[in-house]
Amino acid sequence: MPDLMLVLFLFNLSLFFLHEMDAIRRSEWRLFIVLKDMEDAKAYKVFTLIHLFLYVIILSLLFSEYQTITFWVLDAFFIIHGILHLFFERHPRNDFKNSFSRSIIYFMGILAIIHLLFLI
Repeated sequence: MPDLMLVLFLFNLSLFFLHEMDAIRRSEWRLFIVLKDMEDAKAYKVFTLIHLFLYVIILSLLFSEYQTITFWVLDAFFIIHGILHLFFERHPRNDFKNSFSRSIIYFMGILAIIHLLFLI
């Protein structure tokens, strides 16, 4: 049975995957410098393809000898990610202005802080 730390992290990683599913639904690529000027159909494909490689890298590192480093890096990313979403709250192209999307994003940041505290 996995230990509590791993379960907590995997729960948070699952929230990240949910957020990225929501991000596709809400056309999050419109907030990114390079992708925002692309035609939506093309930006969607690029955004989605980038996530394929991102997921492979994350999962490979998570189940490697670098697991602890992966915890630290992703926890820090989840916290920074939540802060960035907070800063972009009023961006006109931000479609994450509903309680469902916000709860995923901010809960991810809070869980990352808790996980980091347990790591320390």
